Amino acid sequence: MNRPTLIFRKRRSHIQFGKVFRNLFMKANDVRYNGRPIHYPAYGKELKNLSSLAADKATLPSEADVVVIGGGSLGCNVLYYLTKLGINNVILLEAHQLTSGTTWHTAGLLFELRHSDVDTQLIRTTRDLLLGLEDETGINPGWIMNGGLMVAQCKNRLDEYKRLMSLGRTQGIETYILDPKETSEVHPLMNTSDIVGTLYSPRDGTMDPSGFCTALTRAARRAGAKVYENCPVTDICTAEKLLGGKRVTEVHTPLGVVRTNAVVNAAGSWGNHIAKMVGVELPLTIVEHSIIFTEKIPGIKNTPNVREPAASAVLKVHGDSLAVTGFEKSPVLVEKLATDSPFMLYDLKWDVFGEVFEKSVNRIPALESAGIKSTICGPESFTPDIKPILGEDPTVEGFFHFCGGNGTCMMLGGGLGQQMAKWVIHGRPEVDMFSYDIRRFHKPLNSNKHWVHAKSHECFMNRYSVKYKHNEPLAGRGQRLSPLHEVLEKQGCVFQESHGWEKPGWFNSHPSHVQPYDWYGAYDKQVNTDQRYCDALKHDHTFDLPMHHDVLRKECLSCRNKAAIFDLSHLAKFCLTGPDAQVAADWLFTADVSREPGTSVYTCLLNKMGGVEGLLNVSIFNGEEEVVFGQPFTSRSFYLTSDCQVEYHVLSHLLKEIRTHRWDVEIVNHTDNISVLSVQGPESRQILQRLSDATFNNASFPVSTQKVLSVCGETVLARRVTSTGEMGWELHMPNKSAQPIYEALMDVGKPFGLVNAGYRALESLSAEKGERNWHTDTRPDDTPLEAGLTSSCKLNTRMNFLGREALERQQSSVVHKKLMTFTLKDPSKPLWGNEGIWRDCSPVGFLRRADYAFSLGLAIGYGYVKLSTEEIEDPGLLKKGVWEIESMGELLDVTIHLNHPFDPEGLRVNGDLVLEDGLVCQ
Repeated sequence: MNRPTLIFRKRRSHIQFGKVFRNLFMKANDVRYNGRPIHYPAYGKELKNLSSLAADKATLPSEADVVVIGGGSLGCNVLYYLTKLGINNVILLEAHQLTSGTTWHTAGLLFELRHSDVDTQLIRTTRDLLLGLEDETGINPGWIMNGGLMVAQCKNRLDEYKRLMSLGRTQGIETYILDPKETSEVHPLMNTSDIVGTLYSPRDGTMDPSGFCTALTRAARRAGAKVYENCPVTDICTAEKLLGGKRVTEVHTPLGVVRTNAVVNAAGSWGNHIAKMVGVELPLTIVEHSIIFTEKIPGIKNTPNVREPAASAVLKVHGDSLAVTGFEKSPVLVEKLATDSPFMLYDLKWDVFGEVFEKSVNRIPALESAGIKSTICGPESFTPDIKPILGEDPTVEGFFHFCGGNGTCMMLGGGLGQQMAKWVIHGRPEVDMFSYDIRRFHKPLNSNKHWVHAKSHECFMNRYSVKYKHNEPLAGRGQRLSPLHEVLEKQGCVFQESHGWEKPGWFNSHPSHVQPYDWYGAYDKQVNTDQRYCDALKHDHTFDLPMHHDVLRKECLSCRNKAAIFDLSHLAKFCLTGPDAQVAADWLFTADVSREPGTSVYTCLLNKMGGVEGLLNVSIFNGEEEVVFGQPFTSRSFYLTSDCQVEYHVLSHLLKEIRTHRWDVEIVNHTDNISVLSVQGPESRQILQRLSDATFNNASFPVSTQKVLSVCGETVLARRVTSTGEMGWELHMPNKSAQPIYEALMDVGKPFGLVNAGYRALESLSAEKGERNWHTDTRPDDTPLEAGLTSSCKLNTRMNFLGREALERQQSSVVHKKLMTFTLKDPSKPLWGNEGIWRDCSPVGFLRRADYAFSLGLAIGYGYVKLSTEEIEDPGLLKKGVWEIESMGELLDVTIHLNHPFDPEGLRVNGDLVLEDGLVCQ
């Protein structure tokens, strides 16, 4: 039977074309994908196994070191890398046939350049794997290096690409910014009349999903792994552990029971079907995802693949035709996914996908007259931030998540599989994987279906929006609120979202309320009429200094010169108590916490490789704090605080060690019931003194101590700690006390110049003071010795702690990288992070973190620099040579600092520094 040839013309409406599509194409059953016949289940045709790999026929082994569930891209990749790392007693269980879930209909694209150095490294691993698989296995994974183009229709988009290019150069990626004429030379069929330029990466390409997975499993089986098709998992058994934890013990299937200590859930869109067997729910949304394959297009062969942000579309070269896929405004949600239907497909809905295709025609006009050879519309899983979910579940030891990859699971698959294998074997990955870790989400929200769907929809729809540093979501807001939320909102607070919290970002001149999510008008929903919050967010939609630069400057300099109040109620807050609390604290924290009660210590949490898993302030309690926290402290106890985004990460890190050592302790999470107000600045002492009978001078209340005291009649825990570099105190209190204390502070503080300030000001103040941020300045693949945090480690004592051996090994050899500080010489230029660091005309690193230092009047940035042996011995040599920062393709003059440039002696924390005029900056 001949396939019908359909001609798509722009003047034809989606509905009209949809009728033609249904009447003609859906009656055809000779549909092909990668040259293989695909028969739609809806028409009762026999399903085909695309893997072309015979599964193992023997009975399941009674035990295995690792059981991988799911035979898609992620499952096959982790199986391959487990065997590469020496784990041969591993099995893969696939409910149907390999790749029969969603992998078989994945586009198979690889765009090497990403907005993160980690993502770029992961994709590079996949690319290297593709280049060597055929030699290793004899199977061609279908790698074609035809390059990639990313289209820019406006200046901001092109600036984003220039930033990507700067980061890519530091990673060794060949990439170019092309003007419209140059773009036409690279891709003659592209319409360039409405673009300002493109980003061209000649090493990008495509792969064959089926061939890739076949090669991976062949290599794994040769190494001893076993693959079982048509073997669904029916149950996973667990055993109890301390503090409500569990551990994996058995996997049940129709072919038998396998005893194991490690299960990798790589079931993709069916991930929750497996996760629920151990009582866990993942934040996954399943949508219908479409691909259209055209008939032959003359001249399209070997042209680059195209990403078209204006259409939210990707145009993949498919031999001498095109495959068009993308992200619709109103994607069809799949409420229930069948577990017994391999190679599942849906009818493609042209009223949904038509707009993506129509806009693609504008970019490649030849699409208008090309026939439609076939279409695919299958399920894909997405997460609330559109990134896959990885890592060991904090509540179930040995149960590893490896789901939510959607279309990216092909290009990321090799890198993710490699890190997942190391996670299983060594207990953690080799590189920083927090942006993929299950612990990045606030656990109670994972089972909130409305939150998951709304967040996933927004990310799906904005997949190709310009990535600004301070992009804020509109979906899933208002989940966790400070008791002061409404009070601050009325005063013009523009809130930012983090780990479910609405935390103060900065203060506008008029109120701007976060509105309920309107789905951007998708699904025929009414768009919000109140757009004040969205309008405020647009101030940050720039790579120049933002419109509210002066507002942030005012908040920062008020803190430096007078006083500022910060609502830090979003901080993660835990109490560690019990008979073994001191033993646990000595092992868990790098700082010496064997001090007298009433003191506070800044400390790191490390992994066994010495990498930083968290930065905390730890206060040592003496028992009187019971009145504030509402729990008895019958033994030596510790109060821990960290940034809200790492709440679950820190908690699970602590629990894992406690369960491993079987300590008799308890951890109580006070994040939601304790509020925190921080008063910072030279006038903070005067303000607090007027509201309390306590004495706040240096002798009575020194830095890094805390007291339980009364503030305007309310009992609080006052800690003299700061991340601004100024004299100041944090007041920790029950939620009910927050509003009366805040109102009293604002009333008394007015004559002293006290102002509201938000997290944006706090980030700037901490950056110019050299305070470290976790997951920017320090990550799990950085050590305290590299990050300049050696003083927070008790290496000069005999006390052992987690990660000490790794630090001592590094200390006895050589520290080959250091976190360095840079300031731009041009005060009119901003830095945002990810800019390239150049020395003597060569890239040597990139900025992990950047901000504007208002007290210095310059942009400031932090990045790791590799050191030579001579520079290790004499750091002063680092000042030699010409240092520059590449920002959007431009090399900018900078100054490198061996210490943070603002108040390097730390005098202001004690209130000792008096500047001329009493001001930091006019």
